Amino acid sequence: MLIGVPKEIKNHEYRVGMVPASVRELVQNGHNVIVETNAGIGIGFSDQDYITAGASIEETAATIFAKAEMIVKVKEPQAVERAMLREGQILFTYLHLAPDLPQTKDLIDSKAICIAYETVTDVKGGLPLLAPMSEVAGRMAIQAGAQCLEKSNQGSGMLLGGVPGVAPAKVVVIGGGMVGNNAAQMAVGLGADVTILDRNIDVLRSLNIQFGNTAKVIYSTTDVLEAEVLAADLVIGAVLIPGAAAPKLVTKEHIAKMKAGSAIVDVAIDQGGCFETSHATTHQDPTFIVDDVVHYCVANMPGAVARTSTFALNNATLPYIIKLANQGYKAALASDKGLLEGLNVIDGKITVESVAVAHDLPYVAAETALGL
Repeated sequence: MLIGVPKEIKNHEYRVGMVPASVRELVQNGHNVIVETNAGIGIGFSDQDYITAGASIEETAATIFAKAEMIVKVKEPQAVERAMLREGQILFTYLHLAPDLPQTKDLIDSKAICIAYETVTDVKGGLPLLAPMSEVAGRMAIQAGAQCLEKSNQGSGMLLGGVPGVAPAKVVVIGGGMVGNNAAQMAVGLGADVTILDRNIDVLRSLNIQFGNTAKVIYSTTDVLEAEVLAADLVIGAVLIPGAAAPKLVTKEHIAKMKAGSAIVDVAIDQGGCFETSHATTHQDPTFIVDDVVHYCVANMPGAVARTSTFALNNATLPYIIKLANQGYKAALASDKGLLEGLNVIDGKITVESVAVAHDLPYVAAETALGL
């Protein structure tokens, strides 16, 4: 199979779909890889590094999309990229379709085979291709939140961990999954006063064992959520419903009542965000203010630590890329139920029910769409 790796074009996105080591694995499996020139330059990989690994270099993304049987990316294809997709071409990347109607419609029109990293599952029901970026984003959320609290960024001027004689900042993490767990780890490590909210009793038990007395672990009701958010200096939105739009748990009314100079970091922004006042921002212009609350809503947070993120992502995606290349998409999807869960759009049909519901569009089961 001919696999294409275009350069990412989203604002301040330096990650790349495949590092040279991944390319070498594909070449050893008998496949050909074409990489857009300078695709890996942002994380320290030259065109020569890719050539040494066995890839060929192409000058433009248009050539990559025109030639490749499978496109491997990181972020969702931008409008100019979606226009280059073609019928029967495999697209393997993050998609986050539930909050993004224009992208959904373009992928339907392309009739490409669109497999989303974020909905691929493993035998335990986990999300193996979302997990590494969730770990990165969770840890970054505390760094970003700490900066938002600085007075120069219109925050309250609080240090997360305080100092002897001065109380630490109160950090509330909404959601105790991969993002929330990693955010809490970082906040606890910095000495903050940390509270984690979740509605899954098993998750709460696990968090309680993990954090002991270093963080408060509380079942999230409407009353609890409201009280904790209004008392917080920093709120991390870490809620995920796989494949679906994030629920708006923190309302405009909550934001209006929060302390002046407090901050929110909406890690769920890729799925539409879990704060009613959120809208996606970029690394170039990451924050905005609503009712004196600093909002950080960057939609590709791990892109800021692109080298770490790319290696972590490649470690997870490479086995699936090899499987798709070796077996072809039909056999690979038919033989791997978890990979089949990643199929979002094929031949103009939406195969994830939550995406279809979000956009009021027809849904076709993946097995049916594949003719299994």
